[in-house]
This record gives sequence, C-alpha cells and structure tokens, in this order.
Amino acid sequence: MTEPAAEADEASPTGDVFKIVLLSLSAALGGFLFGFDSGVINGTVEAIQGEFNSGQVGTGFNVASMLLGSAVGAFFAGNLADRVGRRPTLILTALAFMVSAWGSGAAGGSVSFVAARLIGGLAVGAASILAPAYISEIAPSSIRGRLATLQQLMIVVGLFMAFLNNYLIAQAAGSAADVFWMGFDAWQWMYWMELVPAGVFFLSLLTIPESPRFLVAADREEEAASVLERLGTATNVQEKLADIRSTLQDERRPRLTDVIQEHTGRIHPLLWVGIGLASLQQLTGINVVFYYGGTLWQAAGFTEASALLTNVVNGSVNVVFTFVAIALIDRVGRRPLLLVGSLGQALMLGTMAYVFATAAQGGAGGIEMQGNQGAVALVAANAYIAFFAFSWGPVMWVLLGEIFPNRFRGAALSICGLVQWLSNFLVTWTFPILLGSIGLGISYGIYAAFGGVAFVFVKLFVDETKGRSLEDMSREADAVA
Repeated sequence: MTEPAAEADEASPTGDVFKIVLLSLSAALGGFLFGFDSGVINGTVEAIQGEFNSGQVGTGFNVASMLLGSAVGAFFAGNLADRVGRRPTLILTALAFMVSAWGSGAAGGSVSFVAARLIGGLAVGAASILAPAYISEIAPSSIRGRLATLQQLMIVVGLFMAFLNNYLIAQAAGSAADVFWMGFDAWQWMYWMELVPAGVFFLSLLTIPESPRFLVAADREEEAASVLERLGTATNVQEKLADIRSTLQDERRPRLTDVIQEHTGRIHPLLWVGIGLASLQQLTGINVVFYYGGTLWQAAGFTEASALLTNVVNGSVNVVFTFVAIALIDRVGRRPLLLVGSLGQALMLGTMAYVFATAAQGGAGGIEMQGNQGAVALVAANAYIAFFAFSWGPVMWVLLGEIFPNRFRGAALSICGLVQWLSNFLVTWTFPILLGSIGLGISYGIYAAFGGVAFVFVKLFVDETKGRSLEDMSREADAVA
C-alpha cells in the first residue's frame, strides 16, 4: 500500500498552490505575532525598568516572563490540538495575543505586566508549534519546506516590524519612557500596536479548514476527504486517506504517552533529536540579540536612538536571509543549511566575543569600543543573524513539523516546544546577570561554543527530510527499534 500512496501523492505534487499558500500565510500570521511579541520588549526594557523600579534580576524576569508562558503554551497546545483540532486551538491563540497586547501596555506594575506577558507567552508558545504543524499537514512534500519556512519568515517580519514600531514611536515621543499620545507613555503604545495584527490573525483563522490528518485521527474522514479535494494534493483521495490512516495507532486519537515505544518502554529516538534541535537553536544566544538589542548596544556605547536603529538593521538582515532559506530549503535540503549555519554562527559569535573582551571596560558591564571595534562588532552581529536566518531560524521549525510520526506529532511538538522555550527563558533570564558579572566577552564566548556543539549534533543525529512524504517518514520512524 505504501507505493501506490506515494505515487498518488507525487502525481499531483503541488495541488491548488494559490489556495495552499493563502492557508499557510493565514497560519503563519501566528509567527508574525510570535515575532512581534518577542521583539516589542526590546525597545521597552529601559523604560519599564524605570517605570517599575526593577533591578537586574527583576528586569531579567520581566523580559523572560513571556518565555515561561511560552513553554507552558507550547507544551499544552500540541496535546490540545490533537484533542480539539489545529484550527480551534489557533483561534484561542489569537484571542490570547489580543489580551496580552492590551494588558502589557496597561500594566501598572511588575505583577500585572508579568501576568499579561505570561498570557502572551501562552499564545507565542502555541503559535510556535501549531503554525508549522498545520502548514506541514496541508502542504505537498515537494514544496513543504518552503511553505513551512513561511512561519519563520513571518516571525522575522514580526520582529522587524516590532523594532521599527519601537524606533518610530520612541523617536516621535523623545524616548520610550516619554509621553506619546493621549497621555500614555511611548512604551505602552509599543505594546498596543500589536492589537492590529492580532485582530487580522483572528479573522483569517475563521476562514481556514481543519488539517486533514487531524480529521482522519478524529474519525472524521468525510471532512478530511473534502479538505484534500479542495487542496488538490492527492489524485486519489481514498488512497491518501488510507495512507494517513495506516500511520495512526489503534484507530484512536494521538496522546502524549505515544512518544514512548511500546516494545522498549523508552522514549522514541526522534524525540531526543527534536529536543536537541529545539534547545540548540536557543543556546547560541539568538534572542539575546533580539530581546536585549537596545541594552546590548547601549552597553557597547551606542545612544538609545542609535541602538534602536541598529535593531531595525538587524531585523532587516533577518528578513532578507530568511528569503534565502525559502529559496534553498527544498533544493539543498535541511541538513546542509543547519551545518553551514552552525559553523557560521560560531565564527561570528567568536568574533563578537573577542571584540567585546578586548574593548575598554566601562561601568555596570558596559564597554567602550575604540577604533574600528564598533564596526567589526556590528558586521559580525549582522553576519551572525544572517547565518541564523537561513539555517537554524527556519529549519528547526520545519524539521519539528516533519520528523515526527503522525501518531504522536502533536505530543512530540508539545515536548520540544516546552524545551525550546525553557532554553529561551534560561538564556534570556541569565543575560543581564552575565552582563553585570562576567561581561559581554565571556558571555558571547559561551554562545559561540554552543554553535560548535550544534554542528556536531547535526552531523551525528539529524537525517535529511527533503522531498519525502509525512506518511513515508512516519512508517520509517515507527520501524526504529
């Protein structure tokens, strides 16, 4: 039965491309909000530190609190999506984004701010795993990588728009802490601007169909057949339904315990691969640049305005090189991009570590760069972002949406999402502490070392998934002892 199904899938490799792209973009708007919500904090760190009278540890927690919510959201979203569906869970996610955007700007202290950011974190965590999973489940194998990369493209566009939003509002008001409009501070409006894309995301989700693979798992095969016919991704719908059904377990819905192999009682090896990918993406320190860019460059001697403008440049580089990933991922494959990206990130982080370590030391962890040190640091930082943007940024999410069998994809994504966001939290929360204790040089040296670890991990444990159907990979994964 495997061969006919594979032939049916490849006989119509792209389906209704326009419709599939529109559906993928609708789901990927969650990635835009993921990026915007992650990046908006960047321009408000100093303002909320003064507003809430926070110290280094408190500021770190204010920034990183969203990531705790993200870990919880990622963990429960996959299981919830397996129970009630991808579409309803995404709709709940859009509502959470709106609540968080309003609450973050309206917060009167650290407690209410953290509460709002936790709600936003739930949404970000859910969107981070549901969007690539949904896209992978509706996309044909020949263009699945490019479509799943839309998630990362929207993340980086969201980051860029958050940086631009922060810069323009701060410039208009004078600084993030100054009054901007209607008697409210600039930093508050930075958060409230997120209500617009969150509303668009909510409305777009009302128009998308449910994932056909979820519908088969939920014993709603007539609906699944209807979706497959509308998408046009299989010439023989009944064969495709049978193919999907063959990769599910015991004619029941997936559950969290499916990640444990029945014949060995051990966690499936692919889950460990996913956990490694999820953690290493963060341990190279990418979100130190995106969450603390303003603080980082001010510590390196830049003014607030110059630091915020530098963030806009960083965001632009991120967007441009994500397009490179879209162009390459279905041509050269996932694994080569990860290998090149790992080495490039390690080299650029090492360069930044050297510059920061050899610069003259200022107060409170700050440095005073001289000569061409500032230019070298900026070039290295943007090159690092470029390497991340065409490799680990999008490819990690694509692989997590592909490598797991149909029968426990949601459960595995929940666990990997939890690990990814906890790693993100660890790096983000500790950066202000590292900055104030060991300085920028050693801190970036640690992140550079993880770039080397990432290269070795991919070389040893990650297989290529380019051009393969989810069902073929599911059967192969289930055959692993």
